[in-house]
Amino acid sequence: MSGRGSLRWQLLAALLVAVLVAALALAAAERWYRAPIALAAPVVVYIAPGEPLGRVAQRLAGQGLLGWPRLYTWIARREGLATRIRAGEYEVRPGTSPAALLTQFVEGRVLLHPVTLVDGWTWATALAALHHSAALTRTVAGPADATLMERLGAAGVAPEGQFYPDTYLVPRGTSDLELLRLAHNRLTEQLSAAWQARRADLPLATPYELLILASLVEKETAAADERAHIAAVFVNRLRRGMRLQTDPTVIYGLGDAYDGHIHRRDLTTDTPYNTYTRDGLPPTPIALVGAPALLAAAQPADSGDLYFVATGRGDGRHQFSGTLEAHNAAVARYLEKRRGGGGRR
Repeated sequence: MSGRGSLRWQLLAALLVAVLVAALALAAAERWYRAPIALAAPVVVYIAPGEPLGRVAQRLAGQGLLGWPRLYTWIARREGLATRIRAGEYEVRPGTSPAALLTQFVEGRVLLHPVTLVDGWTWATALAALHHSAALTRTVAGPADATLMERLGAAGVAPEGQFYPDTYLVPRGTSDLELLRLAHNRLTEQLSAAWQARRADLPLATPYELLILASLVEKETAAADERAHIAAVFVNRLRRGMRLQTDPTVIYGLGDAYDGHIHRRDLTTDTPYNTYTRDGLPPTPIALVGAPALLAAAQPADSGDLYFVATGRGDGRHQFSGTLEAHNAAVARYLEKRRGGGGRR
């Protein structure tokens, strides 16, 4: 073989070796790109707005999440994804591959934080909980923020009872106003559904009155099977023009003056919410209302009862009565068990 032919074979052999090495390298890179990241527990990473993927990859490498940050960036550029990552907080779970992580960044599947509003909370308590959440940013000044309901598209409506109690999953940095908008929209939907499903003979003129009634039911009992019965007592009293005489409205009207006990003077001290001194429903709801209380208020039980009092057994349940005589006897039994104090309806 001539020297020129030998050189050609050497060059061809070198080229074949280079191609083979490149193919093996690409195969190794692909295996690495698709293989699970070695993690014992989830790791949270944050991408700042406008942060380039190359910088993100270097930080991931520093956290032990990527062995080859430059390769990761190169693959992302090759796939046209490097400039499509979204800012936010992400959770990298065990079993996630670099490829899946890039998809997570591009799709913006950020870490969601639970924020819970609880049935029966007042508006002030709910807002305080939102302001204690590390996931939310604060934009609502306080419970008396006069612009809140206007910003939510409900100008002139009191914020009490206007937010649906539930657990909301939101990304870090969500504003308290954004979460309240979600909760208000949910409340509007639930209230509309309850109003549409209401009994035709209810002595209620508007969905707002239904919401007020549901808030009284919410505060009077946590027993699911009692809600409709409690609602029936209130509805029966409204029909007869009897005052509702429900202690939670007195407590709400006292505000910060409530010391944990209802005194006789509290029952006779007039406030807009004292249903012992005023007729009809209070002017606004007194708490956040869940779907069960809304349904109970819309569809009260078929009952002629006009009174209820706690049983005194410590289980939060009530004794219902259709006459004042029977109610007085139930109150006497309650007082005997509790040695003082007692609810009057």
